[in-house]
Amino acid sequence: MASKAHTALAALRAELAGEVFAPGDPGYDGARAVPNARTDRRPVVIARCAHGTDVLRAVRFARELDLHIAVRGGGLGLAGTSVDGALEVDLRRLHEVMVDPAAEAARVGGGTTVGRLDRATLPYGLAATVGRAPGVGVAGCVLGGGTGPLDRAVGPAADHLVGVELVTADAERVHASADENPELFRALHGGGGNFGVATALTLALHELPRLAALAVLYRPESGPAAVRAFREVVGAGPDEAGGAVLYLSGRPAPRYAALVTYAGGEAELRALAGPLTALPHEAEVGGARALGLLYPPGGTRAHWSARCLTGLPDAAVDAVRALAADLPTPGSRLVLLPLGGAVAAAGHPLPYQRAAWIVHPFACWADPADDERALAWVRDACAAVRPWSTDAVPLTLVGDEGPERVRAGLGEGNLLRLEKVKRRYDPDNVFRFNHNIRPL
Repeated sequence: MASKAHTALAALRAELAGEVFAPGDPGYDGARAVPNARTDRRPVVIARCAHGTDVLRAVRFARELDLHIAVRGGGLGLAGTSVDGALEVDLRRLHEVMVDPAAEAARVGGGTTVGRLDRATLPYGLAATVGRAPGVGVAGCVLGGGTGPLDRAVGPAADHLVGVELVTADAERVHASADENPELFRALHGGGGNFGVATALTLALHELPRLAALAVLYRPESGPAAVRAFREVVGAGPDEAGGAVLYLSGRPAPRYAALVTYAGGEAELRALAGPLTALPHEAEVGGARALGLLYPPGGTRAHWSARCLTGLPDAAVDAVRALAADLPTPGSRLVLLPLGGAVAAAGHPLPYQRAAWIVHPFACWADPADDERALAWVRDACAAVRPWSTDAVPLTLVGDEGPERVRAGLGEGNLLRLEKVKRRYDPDNVFRFNHNIRPL
């Protein structure tokens, strides 16, 4: 670094309550590591912030030195969020959760994970509809219009956003809600991190029984019947019913799993899953172990994408089954997620909310030699269901697939409105290492 930069870095180290890492510092390599082993980036500075004021100071430091800014939340983003030569704003220490049981709301830090939020709300008998795995970042999922296990029952996570505290590209604090900066607030329903660094979010919670879950595992020959049965169970069932169909790698052949969830009692879940347990099957797994089938293994190379479908006809089931027979590596999975229910009635419209299903190919592997095979399989899976797909998609489920994918995923009219908000809050496109919305 030049003399000015050294002086500024020393000042940043002195100002931040959190930690600052630069290349050569003890702990730098650990701080820059991300869950996806395919990503190996070297930021010039990592500011591990302890509170919102730290974020403001880090953004100001980067703007003064004309550094790119990458923002790292608490979760499992596909691209990793680090950028070579940039300042990385690391929010993982902003993980506090404050629950207000009387208001049925929670204030969560920008680096909070779903697991931490669930642990904080459970003692009050309250639940949030955010993410499908404990390691998912709450802010990324909510602001990116992501999905969760209670979506069909109470609507998507973005629909329960009450307020957001941001640090903008000009290092200013801004609060957005339905009454304060309402256009920015609307943009934060699916627009992601394009408008600033979210240091805290307030979310509405719900008085719901603990989510009951049952996974029924099948051999390959019973898989197609299980998929069709699951389709009927969820399609004819109440909005409280949800879950997924999973194609899992295994020997000598892939296995199928029908995961049924119910926002209610165990007895109701069992009755709902009756057509699935009546089919020949290998095993039944309940509770947290059932939900764990959705969780990706950690510390591996990974790639995934998604397509939203208008429906799941038999022809689509057959196309997915053919792909499942050739899962590229152990640990890979192909997931079918039902939408509908309260998703379609969300008060803050999302471009994908009218879709009926999501196809989510997820490749995990350890050997770099398998990179091309795994990436090709994900591409092939998305291409195979193209005849039944919409262009809209939750951008939290896709990686860097180019600006046209962002345009299609957000919707043309919606994107135009987001571009106008971007022009107001980030005219220089400082926050662009994401599913980027360019200022109009």
